[in-house]
Amino acid sequence: MVHSGFAKLKCKIMENLFCGIDISKDYLDIALCLGSEKEIVFDSKVANSEKGINKLIKELDVQAKGKKLWVCFEHTGNYGLLLAYLLHKAKVTFSIVSSLEIMRSSGLIRGKSDPVDAKRIALYAATFSHKLKPYQLPDKALLKLKSLLTIREQYVRIRTQFKNAIKSLKISAECIDLKQEIQTFQKEIKRYNKLVEAVELKMETIIEQEEQLNQNYKKSIQIIGVGPITATAILVYTNNFTSFDNPRKFNCYCGLAPFEYSSGQSIKRQTKTSRYRNKDMKKLLFNAANTAIIYDQQIRTYFKRKTADGKHKMSVINAIACKIVLRVFAVVKRDEPFVRFSV
Repeated sequence: MVHSGFAKLKCKIMENLFCGIDISKDYLDIALCLGSEKEIVFDSKVANSEKGINKLIKELDVQAKGKKLWVCFEHTGNYGLLLAYLLHKAKVTFSIVSSLEIMRSSGLIRGKSDPVDAKRIALYAATFSHKLKPYQLPDKALLKLKSLLTIREQYVRIRTQFKNAIKSLKISAECIDLKQEIQTFQKEIKRYNKLVEAVELKMETIIEQEEQLNQNYKKSIQIIGVGPITATAILVYTNNFTSFDNPRKFNCYCGLAPFEYSSGQSIKRQTKTSRYRNKDMKKLLFNAANTAIIYDQQIRTYFKRKTADGKHKMSVINAIACKIVLRVFAVVKRDEPFVRFSV
């Protein structure tokens, strides 16, 4: 239930009202901040449910009094999905911000609790309102694809654990009888093979049913090294190529872009990629790069030349992953066909 303290705001004139929300599984901690005063004027808690969020939206609409209302909260995965969906449905402007960015903007922090975090988020939104960008919720097809990619990754991880267990058991089986246990694990691997295939079929069906997704998907898999899973992940994390206007920004998001590290004359280190990245996307692009080295004559020649010049192998693979992203964006954004070189 929304706290009755909302009534206290009615006597104040507000140009901008910023709402900071800290999300947990069961509850949403809320703090309201007046943009002109940078002052927390109210805090409360509601249930993280459709009923609780809808009641919150109605109260915020009343308290905003037709003025600009901006809601801000952190990336929390599935726990914040319902909130984002209902805010989008109610046409409430909101931003989803990295928790690291909010934490660093708060200066030296002592102690932590959900109500305190909500206040910090609200103050961040009021202080850095010029940096906030309205969040565009992906359509349902992309949200479903993202969930299916996560489910597939979990199935693959469990299947790999069974495969590794079998390798270990076969060593022990030289001394003791473990035939039945090995057969049980092999059955589980077959079961997870079917589960992975079923998820991949669902993803393929969703893409085929969406014309724009299907067009960009077919263009992406033309690139040597880019398979169905990598192409689907690119669609999801670029929001079907609408969240990034150029490939360099996407390379930065994936952790492929190198950055300089230097200070004055005494500190100058080798350029390196940032640890703040989408690890899943980077892993897929590295796999794509390794595949391209085998099957793409142009990429293979580039890899051999660079490694022969003394470049570190992983550095060259990183550069190839960047090239793959450039190629994908080229065929999608410029509508250019990909020309395959014969091996």
